[in-house]
Amino acid sequence: MADKSDLLVLGATGFTGKLITRYLSAHPQRSQFKLAIGARSPKKLRELVEALDLPASVGLVQVDVTNDEEVERAVRGTRVVINTVGPYWLWGTPVVRACVRNGVHYVDLTGETAWNKKIILEFDYYATKTGAIIVPSCGFDSIPSDTSAHLANKTLKSLGPASNGQYHDAGVSTTAHHFKSGVSGGTIASVMVGIEQLPKHLRRQSMKPYTLSPFEGERPLPFRFVNKLPIPGATTLIGAFFVMGPGNTALVQRTFGLLELQAKGLEHSCLATRVKHKDEKEVRVQRYGPEFRYNEWQVVPSTMYAIAFTAALVIGFSMLLVKPFRYVAKMYLPKSGEGPSDEKMAKGWFSVTNITTSTSNPAVQVKSVMKGQGDPGYLLTAIMISESALCILLPTVSDSKKKSASNGDASNNVHALSALAQQGGVLTPMTAFGDVLIKRLEETGRFTFSSSVVDGDVKGRKNI
Repeated sequence: MADKSDLLVLGATGFTGKLITRYLSAHPQRSQFKLAIGARSPKKLRELVEALDLPASVGLVQVDVTNDEEVERAVRGTRVVINTVGPYWLWGTPVVRACVRNGVHYVDLTGETAWNKKIILEFDYYATKTGAIIVPSCGFDSIPSDTSAHLANKTLKSLGPASNGQYHDAGVSTTAHHFKSGVSGGTIASVMVGIEQLPKHLRRQSMKPYTLSPFEGERPLPFRFVNKLPIPGATTLIGAFFVMGPGNTALVQRTFGLLELQAKGLEHSCLATRVKHKDEKEVRVQRYGPEFRYNEWQVVPSTMYAIAFTAALVIGFSMLLVKPFRYVAKMYLPKSGEGPSDEKMAKGWFSVTNITTSTSNPAVQVKSVMKGQGDPGYLLTAIMISESALCILLPTVSDSKKKSASNGDASNNVHALSALAQQGGVLTPMTAFGDVLIKRLEETGRFTFSSSVVDGDVKGRKNI
C-alpha cells in the first residue's frame, strides 16, 4: 500500500493514547515516519486533531476492536501497531491475531499476565513464521523491571570469562521500586476484569512461577511482608508488596527463559531456528544463567509501614473478591480513560534499584539503577511505548544524524535488533529491543541508567 502508515496508535482518543499521540507528533524524528491514529469514534478523532493541531499528514483510522474486519483493515494499513485499548483480555486478542497474520509488528501496555500467556500460546510460533515482533508490557509495566535485570547481567558479563572460560552468571536479582505516580484507571479496569471475567483456573495458572517462561528456573524467593535490600555503601532499602510485582516478575522470567532456552540450543518449535543462527559467544553473554532468581517490591519508609501497607493490600484485594465491595470500589476508583493534569504528571518520578549477585565464588554484586522524571504510569509510559515502537522503524536520534537525510519514509531498523526480534515471536522489551531501547530512552532526556560492580574483586567497574 502506497499510503501505508509506519505507526498506528490504537485507542488514540483515550487518556494514554492522547499522551502517546502528542509525544509522537512532536518527536525529533517525526519527519521520518508516517503517523496514523485510530479510535472507534470519528468525532473524537477529529477533536483530537484539533486539540493537538495535528497536520493533515496524520492518518485517521476509524476502528472498533470488536469488529474483526475493521481491525484487519487497520492493521494491514500500517507497519507497527501501538495498542492502548484495554483491558487486553477483552479487546487485545483480535488485534494481535491480525498483526501476526499480516506480519505487522505490535507493542502494548498490558500488565495482564493471563492474557500474555494466552497470546504466547496462540501466537508465538505463528509470529516466527510471519516475522511479526509482538512485545506486550512496554510501559511502566514492565520496562523498568526488565531493564534492571538486563543491565545487571550485562555488567556481570562485561567482566569477561574466568580462567575456566565461564562468564559470571546472575543469581538472586532483586529490584526495589520507588516512585510517585497516579493510579491508572486502565490498571483498575484490568484488575476488575481479572476478578470478574477471567476463569479461576487461568487466574491460578497465571500466578504460577515461570508461567510465561519457556524454561523453568530455580524456585522463586518466598513472599515476605517486609523486604530488605542491603546496598553496599548506602542505606538498606525496606520494601512492601508491589501491586505490579507479580506481572513484572513473570515478564522478567520470560526474558530469562527465552535467553536460557536459546543458550541451551534446545529443539523447541518456537526457537529452534533462532538458536541455529546465533553466535555462540553472543548467546553465552546474553543469557542470565540457570540459577537466576528474580523478585521485586516497593520501597517504603519503615518496617512497620511495610507490614501495614502489605496487610492493607491483602485485605483490600480480598474485599474486591466480594461483589458488593467491588461495586462500591468502582464508584470511587479512577475510571479507564481518566488521568492527572500535565502539572501533576510533571511532578511524578520513579527510581528502580536492582542488586544482582553472581553465582560465582567469590560472588560479585552489581547495582543497577534506572530513573525517570515524570509520572511513570502516564507521561513516562507514553514515552516508553512510543520509543519501543520506534526501535523497530528507525535508528536512534543520534545515529540518524550520522546518516544521510531521510527521504521521509521510515527505514526498517529490525536488522539492528536482537536475533530473536529478527525472527519474530512474542517477546519482551529486552529480548526484542535491549540496548537500542535503553539508548532511545536516554536520549529523551527523561531517563538515566547506571550499572556497576559494588561488591567483589572488581568493585567499581562500570558497564553504563
